[in-house]
Amino acid sequence: MPGSGTPLAPIVLPTRAETGAAAAKDIAQAIRDAVAERGHARVVFAAAPSQQETLDTLVALPDVPWEKVDALHMDEYVGLSEGAPERFAQWLRQNLFTRVPFRSVDVLDPGSDPEAEAVRYAEVLNAEPIDIVVLGIGVNGHIAFNDPGVADFDDPKVVKVVELDEECRGQQVQDGCFPRLEDVPRTALTLTVPTLLSGRRLFCIVPGSFKAPAVRATFTEPASTQWPSTALRSHPDCRVYLDAAAAALLEP
Repeated sequence: MPGSGTPLAPIVLPTRAETGAAAAKDIAQAIRDAVAERGHARVVFAAAPSQQETLDTLVALPDVPWEKVDALHMDEYVGLSEGAPERFAQWLRQNLFTRVPFRSVDVLDPGSDPEAEAVRYAEVLNAEPIDIVVLGIGVNGHIAFNDPGVADFDDPKVVKVVELDEECRGQQVQDGCFPRLEDVPRTALTLTVPTLLSGRRLFCIVPGSFKAPAVRATFTEPASTQWPSTALRSHPDCRVYLDAAAAALLEP
């Protein structure tokens, strides 16, 4: 179970655009480092508007060896039709996967049997080490779709089916991904907390004032599943990038 770990030192930039650009430059270098060391890199990407500026900068940077990168993603709704614009895989295709020439892309596809897909994707993830995880933090402290009610710091599963809490579902409306709360699916597939923490390097990008309470909790609350993001403090190489609005409740 993650403990307090070494306190994270947030990287705070004035604006959302500057925050995304700083994270993107560091992610690009991490990809180059992994490819130089292992010949290729495996990268897990979050799908959310909070990641937009980071991905826009990342795909425009020079000398990123995309043809040697295997792309994965970390969570997906259950019950949406294939090709639905709200699906995270579809968002990543539009904003990342079709913009650079990845070596491979493998997405979560719950279909009619999300439990079977959890087993399949676990095998994909376990095939080789994960070099990089690019993630965010939710308003309730969730990382991927590990909400407080389902997060488990010692989870034996690699991928699992979860029920989304109302605060998490409300964030999807606030983000503009769905028009109404009742349109947001109640069930999803997610990489578990231990799976996320198994990445060799973590890059966490969190912009916006409505994330400020969760950011403060991430850095100051005891490590527990009440705030799943507190697990990040146990990771030996996790960088958290904040804009000034997200960092507003942190002490200087």
